[in-house]
Amino acid sequence: MPKQTFFNLPIEKRESLISAAMKEFSRVPLSEASIANIIKDAAIPRGSFYQYFEDKEDIFYFLLEEYSSTLNQRFRSILVKEDGDLIPTFIESYRMMLESIQNKEFRYFFKNAFLNMNYRIENTISKSISEEKRNSRFAEVAKLVNMDLLNIQHESELFHVVKIIRAVTFQNLIQVFALDLSMEESIKNYSLDLHLIKNGVYKK
Repeated sequence: MPKQTFFNLPIEKRESLISAAMKEFSRVPLSEASIANIIKDAAIPRGSFYQYFEDKEDIFYFLLEEYSSTLNQRFRSILVKEDGDLIPTFIESYRMMLESIQNKEFRYFFKNAFLNMNYRIENTISKSISEEKRNSRFAEVAKLVNMDLLNIQHESELFHVVKIIRAVTFQNLIQVFALDLSMEESIKNYSLDLHLIKNGVYKK
């Protein structure tokens, strides 16, 4: 995460540095990104960069964490609007994610992230970097879920249901970038996946 000196910067300088980092991580994956390009575009000395961030990984995961916080807040808002119904909440949240990546710079940033996915990237986006964070954020969501709609009895089972849907969500997002799917195609595929989860594949 950024050092306090970053947050002490005037907002326009913070935004300039973030914009330069987004531009670089949209150009290439994290492993190929260059701090030299970021500081050149932000018009700051290299020494100043290290006053704000430890390294390029630090600023990259900060960007992901910021986006993840937005997703988390949006998901909870949709869940409230859907009266705790989990499946339509995930579908609407997914649709809004796809809308957010229509911006060209955002799209290439997330394309590079998802097509070079690792455990840390996945956990950062899903807001579960640590056990403590995972438990607290899951608890926030769990209390909004209408358990009467689900064929489960315990919160521990809900955790596994959410984990399964999260894995399906990531796989569908990867396919968006790998196969260059349209929003309509991707939402159709995702909705089918989630309705199969909802209805099960075994006959009653």
